[in-house]
Amino acid sequence: MLSRPLFRIVPDDTRIPFMKGAVPGLMLSAFLSIASVILAFYPGLERGIDFRGGIVMEVRTQGEADLARLRAAASGLNLGDVGLQQFGAPDTVLIRLPVQGDEAGTQRAVNAVRGALEEASPGTRVLRVEAVGERVSGELFRGGMIALAISLLAMLVYIWFRFEWQFGLAAIITLILDTTKTVGFLAVTQIEFNLQTIAAILTIVGFSVNDKVVVFDRMRENLRKFKQMPLRDVVDLSINETLNRSIGTSMTLFLSALPLALFGGDALAGFAWTMLFGIVLSTSSSIFITAPLVLYTGAKSLRPKDVAAAPQAQAT
Repeated sequence: MLSRPLFRIVPDDTRIPFMKGAVPGLMLSAFLSIASVILAFYPGLERGIDFRGGIVMEVRTQGEADLARLRAAASGLNLGDVGLQQFGAPDTVLIRLPVQGDEAGTQRAVNAVRGALEEASPGTRVLRVEAVGERVSGELFRGGMIALAISLLAMLVYIWFRFEWQFGLAAIITLILDTTKTVGFLAVTQIEFNLQTIAAILTIVGFSVNDKVVVFDRMRENLRKFKQMPLRDVVDLSINETLNRSIGTSMTLFLSALPLALFGGDALAGFAWTMLFGIVLSTSSSIFITAPLVLYTGAKSLRPKDVAAAPQAQAT
């Protein structure tokens, strides 16, 4: 009984013809990525304080917070567009203020808001204050984009050297498509785009490459093992043979991130939900995007016999 696993997500003899859906999968992926890029500009991403600058104050009131009264008190200070929202508990409020110039202006704005809230709701306490200037926020945004670009380039170089160029090209195209879809997810859900979500995207990139390397290893092994098998059948066989491992790894990571999304509070929610979306996306893209790309880019080089056999089949 212990010589084999007691639980298999997918039966060992599974033979799903995934490559029959190669073209629809690539077309759907391209459409979603284009739509995600459009959504990133309109209506746009909800940039966090890291990338747009400003002041964030977390306050706690005595009893349940009256958002209307607090909003009226803060808006009457002529500090610009002031945003208030409930943050976790009913008595906790998050206040956002635009950039107030120098450090002295920031301190005056914080003191003014503290006094107005205390007057509107006696007993209100300020739990934390974060302030980021325009120049610093711009540097953080550029740094985050550079980190993302370097990670994609590093993954391309790694896979290119470890496997044939077809695998490296397929992997980097898939990573770009996965990244754009994740950005689209952030635009649709209006999850804050900040350093935490950048960290989530980088984590997704690493997990996605790990999942694709497993499939690539099996493809290369089967190409050597079944020298007469057509490339399409080799790709399908490799995906089916690694399906248990891919789904099992994804489920483990998904279940570890799920409690963060449900119970981690607003501070971790953006990171956790982005991770959950990226895990599902990365697993599916290994099957429906990366594998078809390898099939089409490697048709002439990975299995040249398939190309030579096609004209003979037509002639007969």
